Amino acid sequence: MRKKLFTIHYSPQGYLSRWSGALFTVIALLLLSACGYKPSSHFIQNVFSDSVYVEVVIDRVEPENAPYIKDEMNRLVYTRFKGHIVPKEQAESQIRIDYKGSTFTPLTYEDGYVVRYRANIRVKFDMVTKKGSASKTIVSILESDIEKSSISSSALKTEAIRKGLEKALNEFLAYAAAKGVLSAESK
Repeated sequence: MRKKLFTIHYSPQGYLSRWSGALFTVIALLLLSACGYKPSSHFIQNVFSDSVYVEVVIDRVEPENAPYIKDEMNRLVYTRFKGHIVPKEQAESQIRIDYKGSTFTPLTYEDGYVVRYRANIRVKFDMVTKKGSASKTIVSILESDIEKSSISSSALKTEAIRKGLEKALNEFLAYAAAKGVLSAESK
């Protein structure tokens, strides 16, 4: 009788069960080890302390935007920094926001009315953090359509300014998170 050196057995169930076990092991390892993702709030905490004071410099030309900026920044401190708004005397970190104004550039005209424009919103951020102090000026650019009516154009311009301010605040948070990443890497 002759002995076989190699024997190959084909079984569809056996083949799948081996791969499903290996696949389960790989997925379990990925879930347990994770990919190392950390949200921006984690890195912002490397820059800012838990107690933050927010000051908004009121623009004389457009003072109605100051409460919006203050409320939005306070909301971002709570939600993204995971910090607390405190009086200036108790604060370990400070953010001073200076709204430098906005300019509107017409892009498209229709029947003598501007129907599309570009809004440039300038905001200066001064911050005192546990890593020192820094300043950052952000110019937020927003393009938008507008109706031919002069009555609704004023309200739409105010809305464009607020959207631009929100965009500038988010850019500031991205800047702060990047500074947090750099400070974490330098440790």
